[in-house]
Amino acid sequence: MRKIQYLVISILSTLALFSTLNAQTFTEDIADIIYNQCSTCHRPGEIGPMNLTNYDEVKSYGQTIKAVTSLRYMPPWQPDSDYSRLMDENYLTEEQIQTIANWVDNGMPEGPASAEPPFPDYPQGSLLGVPDLVLEFAEAHVHEGNNKDEYRYFVLPTGLTEDKIVKAIELRPGNSKIVHHSLFFEDRTGTVAQFDAQTPEYGFDAFSTAFDISQVLAYDQYPGYVPGTKPRYYPEGLGQVLHAGSDLVMQMHYAPSSVDEIDQSSVNIFFADEGEQVDRIVEERIMLPSDLPGGFFNFTLLPEQTRSFHGTWFINQDISLMGLSPHMHLLGTDWEVYVERPDGTRENLISIPEWDFNWQGAYYFPKFVVAPFGSVVHAIAGYDNTSENFNNPSDPPQFVTWGENTDDEMYYLPLFYVPYQDGDEDIVFEDVNTSTTDITNITNENRLLPIQPNPISGDQLVSIPFNLDRGQVIDISIYDIKGQLIKKLRTGEFFAKGYHIAHFDSGQLSEGSYLVNLKSKYVNTSQKFVKVKG
Repeated sequence: MRKIQYLVISILSTLALFSTLNAQTFTEDIADIIYNQCSTCHRPGEIGPMNLTNYDEVKSYGQTIKAVTSLRYMPPWQPDSDYSRLMDENYLTEEQIQTIANWVDNGMPEGPASAEPPFPDYPQGSLLGVPDLVLEFAEAHVHEGNNKDEYRYFVLPTGLTEDKIVKAIELRPGNSKIVHHSLFFEDRTGTVAQFDAQTPEYGFDAFSTAFDISQVLAYDQYPGYVPGTKPRYYPEGLGQVLHAGSDLVMQMHYAPSSVDEIDQSSVNIFFADEGEQVDRIVEERIMLPSDLPGGFFNFTLLPEQTRSFHGTWFINQDISLMGLSPHMHLLGTDWEVYVERPDGTRENLISIPEWDFNWQGAYYFPKFVVAPFGSVVHAIAGYDNTSENFNNPSDPPQFVTWGENTDDEMYYLPLFYVPYQDGDEDIVFEDVNTSTTDITNITNENRLLPIQPNPISGDQLVSIPFNLDRGQVIDISIYDIKGQLIKKLRTGEFFAKGYHIAHFDSGQLSEGSYLVNLKSKYVNTSQKFVKVKG
């Protein structure tokens, strides 16, 4: 019997030793996840309620991190990645979630300091570099400490005397603790500014005003702001127009606060360089209840009713879809959007199986989704106007139709696209499969990868793939073979750790040999490419 006891003790000791040797540690297993997928919001000056920038901070919130990641409440990524892939995806895999849980359950060991990855080198100001135009709040806004969300509109005159091509718009929150997200629209009529001038305070409440704000939703829309995401910078040859004399209208969502908070935000706008030939303007088509069978009159929700609406958009030209921005209110439950081509093929665009009004934004595809003439976009949205829906703003449930107020509901889907050009099928903006490709072998290197195509023939959008060992600010430039600067593609722009693709339009280059240079305080490397006669 004693031998058996010794044997059991020996086995248990061996298993305990094996478990200890194989337990996850912060520096070896956890830091990389937290630094690159959580610290974008959870660092000083950002909207996250706690900082997660080092071992002590992460350990102190370990149990909370385990809980919110296990529930997939954090990171707040809504689309279903099994349905379709999108740019800038920020969700945790089952393996990552389990790794965090195991680490917490095993006492949250720190691990060897030498194994800790570097924290991203975030810039102090803009993530995109030096803006061409800065629009600022005319005065500060006081967000009341009543523990309620606030949706407010602000009008920022652009002062432009000529039309400009917008490459990117970047919100710089004046108070990151409360600025939750923002949408941007262009008003060329001055209508919104005229109404704002009649209100006693700076800006006006979106949900308690006589102004029909639904007309703003029909204006041209630009990529919005969501905490933790870098603003979208359009590739060469693509952009949106900001017209002379126009106003930039902002819909700002302020998160609940228990005390009064002051915000005075600003907006950075980046224009195309004078030498850039922008021949494709990003356009939008907004799907509304008019795209439903029966039109607007059919968009109704009776008390204690769940209902799904299936809208369609017949595409009457060859286009390349770039992204979309689903929107609904508190009764919304889910979205599904796909495109069906004339040849019968179908491509999934997005599925949001559990809509959350508090987390909304624009989503972009990792490559052009080509939709030839005769294609049809299908957009299906679900709603729950029952007492079982704890998000229902009415108790008991009321009859609901289209409207901008919180107790109204919306079916609103902007889709962004450009006119199709030959070769769009081959243009990749982000390789969402890099985690399972050869790039995994160089994730801890700063490196330029082979330019595609090379050599270049004619007028092409050329891809510059590169990898970074940490989040950092970089410059990307093109030189001729003699070292003369030809063009700056990116200047002072922040990129996260991992694999990225930048682009340039080869149509502006004459035949010859060139160098593309990637430079930061951690790397300075170049690669040769050739432009041949097309």
